[in-house]
Amino acid sequence: MSHGLLHAAILVAQILLLLAMSFSVIRMVRGPRAQDRVLALDALYVNAMILLLTIGIRSGSLLYVEAGLIIALLGFAGTVALSKFLMRGQVIE
Repeated sequence: MSHGLLHAAILVAQILLLLAMSFSVIRMVRGPRAQDRVLALDALYVNAMILLLTIGIRSGSLLYVEAGLIIALLGFAGTVALSKFLMRGQVIE
């Protein structure tokens, strides 16, 4: 019984994560400011990372966990670089 409940909960979580990712994409396209777009990109990569983790839980493969870690590292670095660019106009000082 709990096995079916776990799959149902993961499926609901994946659907909600896809919905959150679509809202992030809409915010990235519509803006209105560059700061809003950077924040939407940050939310998008976090949701993508969690979606990969739920896929990994569902399939039982550690490959998705590793891919989620790579997305987290690259997303964080990208968010920091974009934030520094918006604040100072340059990434590397």
